[in-house]
Amino acid sequence: MRRRQFLASAGLAAIGAGVPGPLSAAGGAREAELRTLLDQFFYERLEDAPEQATSLGLDTGARVHLKAKLSDASRAGEAKVFARARRERAALLAIPRQSLGPAARLDYDVVAYNLDRTLAGERYAFGASAGRYAPYVLSQLSGAYRDVPDFLSSQHRVTTAADADAYVARVEAFGQAIDAETRRQREDAGKGVFAPDYILDTTLKQLAAVRDKAPEATGPAMDLAAKLKAANLPPERARTVALLMAERVFPALDRQRALVTELRGRAVHDAGVWRLPDGAAYYSDAVSAATTTEMTGDEIHRLGLAQVAEIGARIDTILKAQGMGQGSVGERLVALNRRPDQLYPNTDPGREALLEQLRAQVAAMTRRLPEQFAVLPKAPVEIRRVPEAIQAGAPGGYYQSASLDGSRPAIYFINLRDTFDRPKFGLATLSYHEAVPGHHLQVMSALESQDIPLIRRRGFYSGYSEGWALYSEQLAEEMGMYEGDPLGQVGYLQSLLFRATRLVVDSGMHAKRWSREKATDYLIATTGIARGRSQGEIDRYTVWPGQACSYKIGHTVWTRLRDEARRKAGPDWDPKAFHQVLTLGAMPLSVLETVVRERMA
Repeated sequence: MRRRQFLASAGLAAIGAGVPGPLSAAGGAREAELRTLLDQFFYERLEDAPEQATSLGLDTGARVHLKAKLSDASRAGEAKVFARARRERAALLAIPRQSLGPAARLDYDVVAYNLDRTLAGERYAFGASAGRYAPYVLSQLSGAYRDVPDFLSSQHRVTTAADADAYVARVEAFGQAIDAETRRQREDAGKGVFAPDYILDTTLKQLAAVRDKAPEATGPAMDLAAKLKAANLPPERARTVALLMAERVFPALDRQRALVTELRGRAVHDAGVWRLPDGAAYYSDAVSAATTTEMTGDEIHRLGLAQVAEIGARIDTILKAQGMGQGSVGERLVALNRRPDQLYPNTDPGREALLEQLRAQVAAMTRRLPEQFAVLPKAPVEIRRVPEAIQAGAPGGYYQSASLDGSRPAIYFINLRDTFDRPKFGLATLSYHEAVPGHHLQVMSALESQDIPLIRRRGFYSGYSEGWALYSEQLAEEMGMYEGDPLGQVGYLQSLLFRATRLVVDSGMHAKRWSREKATDYLIATTGIARGRSQGEIDRYTVWPGQACSYKIGHTVWTRLRDEARRKAGPDWDPKAFHQVLTLGAMPLSVLETVVRERMA
């Protein structure tokens, strides 16, 4: 469906009574000017984001040179991002917003918002703050040492000799990226900005997993060897990569590990960013960037406590009906997690059986999607375990979109370092979140659209995207996916409870100065989630402040807007019409509220 057809579709009339008639010549010219400008922004940015070019399948033709490059990880590279954002903002403001139609105004507003958010982060001369706030250059979740091998393995395709040469060139640049981040982290450390001791412990463990191998046994060497064999190409380039790992990458890793070891000796145990320069403001801006709303740490904390109480009461009712009435909700969830009938063996065959359950759940939901959605993604989604080399610090599950050219599928990754962390009763809701109708439907509905400018098709706003994924879990429950499966419903409610608890612990650590131990104990006591997984979650919130708040805050906005639309439509309610807002692409929650309410007018 074309965008203007969508904006005028039944059920939710487009932008109220303000749907324009045929554009004037001036208006059409301005919209064409905007579209040209936004495409220019996209392709100029792509030149400095070669990994994104590969991810999207756009490292071909005139941009084939990007296939052999990695992004500039230096402080100068970050300064270039801010300078470009200032130029783009000025160019955008030169187009009068009032001259644009509703669809073009939406593009204008979303891009302007993104540029303003990027430039707001320039005040913090440490970590990363150009959109996503990550205060530490090196952690268990950040750093080329972990990102580059994972990227090469999952996204760099090798079907020709030229592809293989590009792979070798990226490995050659790998050491330079590590050294650039080592220099940045050393500079930040001079300002007192580096991760807490427990984060650096995990970082050292992961550095060792990359470094302490024979060069030919490293991830890049083994990955390229397998890809060369599959492509019927000679194996020499894999030996070249092994040599590069030994001569270029290992020395850079040694320098980085020496710095992290040094910092570990100086590190504190405090979890929150309150201890950093201008830490209170940093957390406020981080929350705002992640949620695209304006809430204080105290407001987030109170919201979390209220939702924990409400969701916990719902779980209590179901558990009592299952004969589990003794102890707190958290204690009963712990007991449920320990039941042998809820666990897969912590073995490779057990992990494969778990993956098969996920595949069956995704397939079952895929068959039901037409009940709720008029537009479905063309790209398939595969389910894989998180690579073992990074699983110690990786999230429990995450989504990677498909390429634009259809050459690579979307992937839903699940962390299987210990199957105890993933009991059977909670697997379905994770699948609905990460795959369908969660991230896969939301991301690919935009990415596959021909109506959204390229710069917006891959847009990401955590409150919108993670809020949608959590709303998708609720939608699955409303669709009856847990009928006859009360423990599956408990898993869904535990997931909601988990996200509400995130509001409490994230604000607790960063605004109220909670310790890592206090946050972990609260998370376990409230949700019953296994200690290993809970500890990994708390450590994630340590290095990515505010992001964990985006799920439940976004979910609250999505469900409120859906319920408003359903009440207003009354007997004419059509969920497919509401869900087609996804085809407009990701946007800040404040913009989403305006768009949906105008469509309800």
